[in-house]
This record gives sequence, structure tokens and C-alpha cells, in this order.
Amino acid sequence: MRGRPLLRTGYGQDLALFDTTSKLVAVGGLVLVALALPWLFEDEGLQLLASACVAAIGAIGLNIVTGYAGQVSLGHAFFLAIGAYTAAALSGDPAGRTLGFGVTNLLVWLPAAGLVAALAGAVVAPLATRLRGLYLAIVTLGLVFIGTYVFEEWNTLTGGPGVGRPAAVPSLFGYRLDENDAFATRDQKLYLLMLVLLLVFALAARNMARSKVGRAFTAIRDRDIAAGVIGVDLRRYKTIAFAVSSFYAGCAGALLYTVSGFFDPGSFNLLLSVQYIAMVLIGGAGTISGSIMGAFFITLLPRLTREVPGFVPFVSSSPTDTPNAYQLETVLYGVLIIVFLIFEPRGPFGIWTRVRTYWKAWPFSY
Repeated sequence: MRGRPLLRTGYGQDLALFDTTSKLVAVGGLVLVALALPWLFEDEGLQLLASACVAAIGAIGLNIVTGYAGQVSLGHAFFLAIGAYTAAALSGDPAGRTLGFGVTNLLVWLPAAGLVAALAGAVVAPLATRLRGLYLAIVTLGLVFIGTYVFEEWNTLTGGPGVGRPAAVPSLFGYRLDENDAFATRDQKLYLLMLVLLLVFALAARNMARSKVGRAFTAIRDRDIAAGVIGVDLRRYKTIAFAVSSFYAGCAGALLYTVSGFFDPGSFNLLLSVQYIAMVLIGGAGTISGSIMGAFFITLLPRLTREVPGFVPFVSSSPTDTPNAYQLETVLYGVLIIVFLIFEPRGPFGIWTRVRTYWKAWPFSY
């Protein structure tokens, strides 16, 4: 209403995607800045930002099943691997040394990678109705070890450990996005592609969180027994949560190594699952923007830690010395998870919410 912009008179206003003008302006400004970055950053920086955009898609997927639906999953790397190998096989060279079908159109192999991973998630989902907490975490952790064994032994598909295979070829109707041309460099095109896909996936997840399905997820997370009593179909919505999360993971896995162009079975290990858990916990569980912030932070962290030896004399840049930048990076993962879980479980998003609430109520304390 005019003069009282925060007064809401209906559920539609309360559930609006951008319920205030300031949010719309802020998001619009961030998108414009992000679109301008290809002409402001060097190609090396754009590679890192493109990887962060893909990681954010995967982090949003994990946040759907863990942050929104409250189902613990340590098997995210398994679904990333399924998406990566599905896309690589579809777009691979039929005459190459690994399995390939020559379908390089992004609009074919990207949805296919997500759907195959979603099918795997739907198969695992019935376990979620029987197990909770630590038991469900151990089962999903087992998926990582099963996947590692299968992908290391399936040389026809993966190329074998230490050898690997080329990643999916990104092209749209014959236009290659992984090659330089007169209009843009390879890294500029890949960054813009990943940014657009991140916006699409984030918008879809945010809309789902505002829907009936999202409210059912929240009810299950807060108390699944109470949710079942009030009529929420636990089996159905837990299956949906795992399937949607796996779809996001499959799409992220398909895109993850198009930047570097090559990957092997050792890329999808337990550490990768831990990194995605760190993205969700540090960014803020149960928030889309938190997933994006956490993914960018974790992706940029290795680059930041490599600069530490230049400022801290006793930290070495050589991996053979102790302490070194690589050890510092590993320690920071654990420390940041502990700190955010204890002091701010909703991550940077929670900090921003508290600051915003303080200034909205200032000079009053409530």
C-alpha cells in the first residue's frame, strides 16, 4: 500500500518472489554487475567464477534435500558423478576410446544428465522413509564408495582411474561454447552460460520453496511425525526431495568439468561431498541465496589461501612443507563449519537478516 510498503493484506503479497522494491533493485543490480564481469575480469578469473556458478547449482540441490526437507545426505558426489558421466557419454566422440554418442547439443545432454541422476535419487529415496539422522547419513555415504568402485572399474565409460575422459561438449545448435571466436573468448562464453543457468535453477528452486511442495518440505524438516499427522505424505515428498536434489546435482555434475575439459573417477570422492556440505552449512541451510554465497566462498577459498604465504611468513606455498597453504585450506573447512554451526547456523544470510532487522527497527530494540 502507498505509504506503508511493508503492510501485507494477502498471502500472495507475503509469498511474492520480491516482496519489496529494495529486494528487486538489489537483485537486479547484482545481475547487471555479474553480466558485466566478462569484460572486467581476465579469463583465469572467469574460469573460477564459472566453476563457482556450477558449484552453486549443486549446492542449491543439496540444500533442497538437507536444508529444506531436513534429510541428511553425504552422497552428493555420487549424483554429481552420474550427471557428469551421462553428459560426457552422450556428447562424446563415437569413434573415441570411451563410450560416446556424439550428441553435443547442450539442450539434450544437460536435461538427460539431470533426469538420470534424478532417477537414481528416486531409487534411493525409499530409504529416507525408513531411516533418519545418522543412519540415513551412513547409507548415503555408502553411495560414494559404491560409485567410486563402479566408476573406477567401468573403463569403457570413465576411461579408468588416472586416465579419465573428456567432459561434455557445450554447444547450442552447432555453435560451440568452448572455443574462442570473433565475438568472445571461450571463458567469457562459458561464464555467461553458467551464470544464466544458475539464475534459472535458483529461480526454479525459490519458486518451489514458496509452493505447496516447499511448505511440505519445511513441515517434514521441522517434525516429520507431526507433518504425517496433519496429512503430509512423507513417502511422496521425501522422494520428491531426493529426486529434485539429485536432478540439480546431475546437472551440476554435467557442467562441472566443461570448464577444465577433462575429469577422471577420482574427482568424485568423499571430499567433494564434504565440500558441498560446507557450502550449505557455511552459506546457510534452508536458503537459496545462502547456497550461492557458500558455493562462491568455498570455490574461491583455495585461491585466497594460496595468497596467504605472501602475507604470513610461516605458511609455506610448497606442499612438502608444514604448515602450507593446502593444509590451511583443509583446516579452514572444518573451522568455518564449526563456527557457523555454533554462532550463526544460517550463515552469511542469517547475518544479513539480523543486520537488516536491526536497522529496520532502529532505534528500538525489537
